Amino acid sequence: MSVHAFIDESGRGRRYFICAAVVEPAELAPARKRLSGLLLPGQRELHFKTEKPPRRRLLADRIAELPVATNIYETACTPKTEEQARQRCLEQAMSDLIERRAHRVVLDSREEQDRHDRTTIYRALGRQGTELAHEHLNSASVPLLWIPDAVAWCYGAGGDWRRRVMPVVSKVIEV
Repeated sequence: MSVHAFIDESGRGRRYFICAAVVEPAELAPARKRLSGLLLPGQRELHFKTEKPPRRRLLADRIAELPVATNIYETACTPKTEEQARQRCLEQAMSDLIERRAHRVVLDSREEQDRHDRTTIYRALGRQGTELAHEHLNSASVPLLWIPDAVAWCYGAGGDWRRRVMPVVSKVIEV
């Protein structure tokens, strides 16, 4: 059965990380429900950067219990080369997802910058001669985008943060 993938990023110092979280179709609704259950009253989405450390620890631990597999794509960058770094990581992620026969890929929208992603995605699809449903959506409307947000942030932070999410990290790919 074809998997669904959810992609988000994190930058830390001179490193750029993209996380692709892969979810089996049968796990989509249960994972979405568990994630939505982690929201605080009045909260619309989980965004790791804005959470306080004790809550981050709780969220990282809960996300690490989900039936998902993530790949981390990382590369070096500077502030001037961050977009190119993103596209290199995204190109490798898309190639891996095509090979895995993913059915659908959802990326966290960056508004105007989404056009760069679309160019990279179309190039990857054209090389493989395949089709793959893909779209950019706002993470407030797609709880499953909270997984790659948290995993990329924790992995990039290193130390105990990285250790907490390693149960769901399948591969780390240096691009």
